[in-house]
Amino acid sequence: MIFLHAIMITGFVFVMMLLIEYINVQSKGLWQKNLTKNKWRQYLIAGILGAIPGCLGAFTMVAMFSHRLVSFGALVTTMIATSGDEAFIMFAMFPKKAILLTLIILVVGVLAGYLTDKLYKPKKALKNFSSHKLPLHDEAICKCFEKDKIWINIFHPSLYRVIIAIIILVLIVGIATGLLAGDLEIWMKISVLLVFLFSLFIVLTVPNHFIKKHIWEHIVKMHLPRIFIWVFGTLLFMHFLMDYIDVQAWLSSNMFVVLLIAVLIGVVPESGPHLIFVTLFAQGSIPFSILLASSISQDGHGMLPVLAESKRTFLVVKILNMIFAFIVGLSTLLLGF
Repeated sequence: MIFLHAIMITGFVFVMMLLIEYINVQSKGLWQKNLTKNKWRQYLIAGILGAIPGCLGAFTMVAMFSHRLVSFGALVTTMIATSGDEAFIMFAMFPKKAILLTLIILVVGVLAGYLTDKLYKPKKALKNFSSHKLPLHDEAICKCFEKDKIWINIFHPSLYRVIIAIIILVLIVGIATGLLAGDLEIWMKISVLLVFLFSLFIVLTVPNHFIKKHIWEHIVKMHLPRIFIWVFGTLLFMHFLMDYIDVQAWLSSNMFVVLLIAVLIGVVPESGPHLIFVTLFAQGSIPFSILLASSISQDGHGMLPVLAESKRTFLVVKILNMIFAFIVGLSTLLLGF
């Protein structure tokens, strides 16, 4: 049961990442064209980029920041507003609360970006941050739908296309038969099936470049194994933990400690540890405020390019994230959320 649950969550993450990748390629250059000297527009675009599930929005903002197209505060906005790959998982496990959480951290991110630029001048933090371009799908714009090539893609597919299509078909069959997501309400099951069917359409119609570079090398090889291991490992860990330890009793009497842990774990430039708090919230073991603090503090692996460029900048952004996470988390906890 745990294994099938992990398969379902990973499968949903996979198709959502595929859709985001598809949209990202189709709208390449959109964010840069809309950036102006208006700081509030920067914060809003930075927040929207961060709110996009996965790492693409965060990586895009890092590339913009490295070119000085946006302010330091805008970078902080994105990293607060992003939940990394866990956003996909939250939308799979509790979609309504995930939407609410995303909206809240977007607003917090925009306000935090404004306050950062007003109160902090990061001259030392930016001293060693180079201005060369970070890699972010800089190839020529990909034409992702060509009618005259659809039949070639279907009847003469590459190995990568066949493997990815089979994965999606297996997931569709699993959902349709109830083997996967059997406890979903009928409207949610239909919605998920429609998303999976559209992802299959994408796989069958995009060119081989998109299949290999964007889906296979970026999503399947880079993200899926790590996501599945974290999801399965966390679910298994929580299963045994709940069996042998009265976690609910400990958590309920140590919420302040849990809040501190959730905030401090955010310094890790990896989205996996955040999944612990996602799982605890889904099980009803922690309140919304703890999940909110964890989501603000962590930024998936969106900060890894910054860490590679400047450790000082990385630490400054992380410290700011944790300060805002603690303030918001403690306030909402005391208010009973």
